[in-house]
Amino acid sequence: MIRLIRGFSNLSLFSRGCVLTIGNFDGVHLGHRAVIETLAVHGRKLDLPTVIMLFEPQPLEYFLGDNAPSRLMRLREKILALDSQPIDNVVIVRFNRTLADYEPEEFIQNILVSKLNVKHLVIGDDFHFGKARRGNFKLLQERGKLFGFSVEKSESYQLADLRVSSTLIRDALDADDLTQAKRLLGEDYSICGRVAQGDKLGRTLGFPTANIKLLRRNTPIRGVFAVTMTGIDNLKFQGVANVGIRPTIEGSNKVILETHLFNFNQDIYGRYVSVQFKHKLRQEMRFNSLEQLQMQICRDVDAAKLFFNR
Repeated sequence: MIRLIRGFSNLSLFSRGCVLTIGNFDGVHLGHRAVIETLAVHGRKLDLPTVIMLFEPQPLEYFLGDNAPSRLMRLREKILALDSQPIDNVVIVRFNRTLADYEPEEFIQNILVSKLNVKHLVIGDDFHFGKARRGNFKLLQERGKLFGFSVEKSESYQLADLRVSSTLIRDALDADDLTQAKRLLGEDYSICGRVAQGDKLGRTLGFPTANIKLLRRNTPIRGVFAVTMTGIDNLKFQGVANVGIRPTIEGSNKVILETHLFNFNQDIYGRYVSVQFKHKLRQEMRFNSLEQLQMQICRDVDAAKLFFNR
């Protein structure tokens, strides 16, 4: 079970030292997993705990606000994904102006050495840190010799001729290329969340839905999809889902994930579930009446069932 540590107030666990990597790990994709495996190898070799340092909010979210790229994962989803990896600890650090203005040399001495007692550091080949992003691999190597830790650069993970990255996965999702996103992630793109009470309009239309509020303005995926859902009785259920703002109903900018499961009639309010996106059926659209919406949902259900039958 992975240990979560918020901030730097409880780091006495690393009195003997640790092996560390730093990053967003958004999506926990194949490239991230390669870095984690490298970290785990060094952890076993040195008999030291492995640590990932994450920032919340992510730095680009701090600097760009609502204009930041959409996340592939919320923090809880990320932690759940990391929990299946060979990692002992995740340190979650609040990213703010103080951290953004940290001089790289101070970050190394005050945080990496004094707080975390790092003995080996694994970083991505594009890693920069500190004020004006001045900190880099060369500086870490120099300071490592001074403070007694080693630094290893993890080269970009290549899949065929592609450099696997969260940006490339977002681009694939934006282009509705779920197959490409799956190749880069190592699994279907999914969204996790707790099923919440809705307005029960779907039930009125004959298509009850499990609703998950996404708690974010930007999502990397929009539209109507053939999906599967897990998290209920260790089973996988097929269905059709809409990710969007429900323009026919609300006309608001609150993004919601609504999933109608086939041949399903259980009360799952409050359950934490995962929805895997298999195939895009169409874009979200506005209808002039609920009758038109109902007819389109019928067509969506037929199309999703046809996809699964194939």
